[in-house]
Amino acid sequence: MVMIKIAPSILSADFSDLKSAIAICQSAGADYLHIDVMDGHFVPNLTIGPVVLESIRLKTDLFLDVHLMVTNPEQLIEPFVKAGADNITFHIEAIDNPVKLIEQIRSFNKQVGISIKPGTPLKVLDQYLEKIDLILIMSVEPGFGGQQYISESTARIKKLDKSLKILGIRKRVIIEVDGGIKLSNAKMVKEAGADILVAGSAIFNTDDPHSTIEKFKNI
Repeated sequence: MVMIKIAPSILSADFSDLKSAIAICQSAGADYLHIDVMDGHFVPNLTIGPVVLESIRLKTDLFLDVHLMVTNPEQLIEPFVKAGADNITFHIEAIDNPVKLIEQIRSFNKQVGISIKPGTPLKVLDQYLEKIDLILIMSVEPGFGGQQYISESTARIKKLDKSLKILGIRKRVIIEVDGGIKLSNAKMVKEAGADILVAGSAIFNTDDPHSTIEKFKNI
């Protein structure tokens, strides 16, 4: 049985003690740390920048999965690479020339992901599938943590999984799902085709985040 990979989102962690949150993630067997970057423009919230990521990098060797929810992401690629990002995911809705941005990220020898909002048709990804490593399906509207999983997302995950298999690139391209992920729906999302589950409040708002991560891993 293939175990699901877990990417705790530090957006929901205690920002006054990120060191402890990172240590919990690492000791509990989290696969990635998910870093939500919001600019207050592309989405109505403002979060962390490269300086914070650099501090996180100094405290862990976990894979740092950076999700750019920003306008003009090309301006932030180099700063986040220098800060320690391992993967950079951008929103297809935020940019006019995805190929140029993919090439920019690749030039730093980093993994590349594309994220897609719930209302954006999957077909907009078709011409980029051969060029990327990861597709991030947003199962809520991006911008805030703690939202409810949009039920229609399950069918979208299944459809994407099928498309990647038909193209023969399913083993290479990872499907990540972010938004409203909880222990109660994690198995369903995994069975739909997700490889990585991003969870924030479902981990850090519990009494025992360490145990919760372990439970996610054992789904």
